[in-house]
Amino acid sequence: MNKRLPIIFLLLFGARCAIAQTVEAQIRAVRAASNDAIARHDVDGVVRDMLPDYSIVTGRGQHVEGRDSVLALWRKTFNAMPGVVYLRTPASIVVSKNDSLAWETGQWVAQHSYSGGGNYSAMWRKTANSWKLAAELFVSLEN
Repeated sequence: MNKRLPIIFLLLFGARCAIAQTVEAQIRAVRAASNDAIARHDVDGVVRDMLPDYSIVTGRGQHVEGRDSVLALWRKTFNAMPGVVYLRTPASIVVSKNDSLAWETGQWVAQHSYSGGGNYSAMWRKTANSWKLAAELFVSLEN
């Protein structure tokens, strides 16, 4: 058996872990910027990191497709609930083995909304320069 094989394996595994940590940090930074945009009611900032075909299922179970439709939904939400704030906190981010997709899960909390929060999952897709949201599912679990 080649004595270098375990060393090569460890080097490849270490490189893979470093890539996953970098991706996780990038996604956490995008999530934090999105939370900040929601707090400021900056609709353009909220949708900036969504793919054009982004899809969401809201905490109430409403399904909305397309970044432009979601932009309109955020405008409507901010107009109807001027004090609303949503904060999403990632608990786990898993990067695909081919480094093209990532899965985020966590909890969300809300103020001045129909719900106090719940759980969520998000699918991220790697683009040429960055990671973008492809889809999100929110489940309202709090009053």
